[in-house]
Amino acid sequence: MLKAAETPIEAELESYRRALTGYCYRMIGSGSEAEDAVQETMVRAWKSADKLQERGALKAWLFRIANNVCLDMLGSAQRRATPMDMGPSSGADAPLGEMLVDSAFVRPIADAKVLEPTADPAELAASRETLRLAFVAALQHLPAKQRAVLILREVLRWQASEVAELLDTSVASVNSALQRARATLEEKHLEETGAATVDDAEQKALLQKYVQAFEAYDMTALTALLKDDASFSMPPWPLWIVGPEAIRVFMTTTGAKCEGSKVLVTQANGGPAIGIYNPTPEGDYAGWAVVVMETSEGRVSGLHHFIYPDLFAEFGLPLRLDGEHVGQPDQLQQPA
Repeated sequence: MLKAAETPIEAELESYRRALTGYCYRMIGSGSEAEDAVQETMVRAWKSADKLQERGALKAWLFRIANNVCLDMLGSAQRRATPMDMGPSSGADAPLGEMLVDSAFVRPIADAKVLEPTADPAELAASRETLRLAFVAALQHLPAKQRAVLILREVLRWQASEVAELLDTSVASVNSALQRARATLEEKHLEETGAATVDDAEQKALLQKYVQAFEAYDMTALTALLKDDASFSMPPWPLWIVGPEAIRVFMTTTGAKCEGSKVLVTQANGGPAIGIYNPTPEGDYAGWAVVVMETSEGRVSGLHHFIYPDLFAEFGLPLRLDGEHVGQPDQLQQPA
């Protein structure tokens, strides 16, 4: 990251970090790569700050740089996806199969990296909805220009004329790209999950029940919190399963190594998340997975386990816990 802001231009650049990170994340589909893109944007902007004639144009200028950085990073890279996009669901007793490379999957991002804490409640709800893993994965189906147009127009609420200027195109071209992007997303049958409208207190209570059931490894209590069509995935494996009974069987067979684990709670992709720590021979607990939890109608609709140790640093979570640690939903861990 840039050093602590010491000049007015550095302070101004830093004030856009969250907004830029949210844009780059939706474009790229990876939290770590989005942060890399924003850092490159900041460096390029700082080096060229003397060329900016009007401070009022700073926002558009930064987003133009960020968009170009994203396009450079995307290049010929494969499209990131969720396991649910890769094939049909598996049975609970199916083998894990071969691990796929990191770049195959949409990866999560910590809410603190992209959501403004002082945002208007309605704006915050909309931002949360457009951070859902399914939405970000659907965006990856769009050509880069359509993706940029949809994010700028529908998520960030830019005017068509502003988007046209940023992309060096016409308003008519922007409107056409937006129409095609909307049609593609409709084909993906994106469904409302309720994540944007859920009551925070209700969600916190649900999370607390889940944490208690998971740490006790009480699968009866845990599966009672799930919707009938709840999905369970575990990148870097493409396997995914559906339904409380299948999840119970998986958790007590292939996933049984999680018994005795501890949890810290956090927030990711607009909703609750947990860091799972498995017991070690030394008597402490080692970070194993970050789980993005999706909720709907007061129940858990998705459990997406990301088995990437580097995520713990991205989320500001410790890599190891001592034997006394217990996750508490009223003490959410946030990235530094």
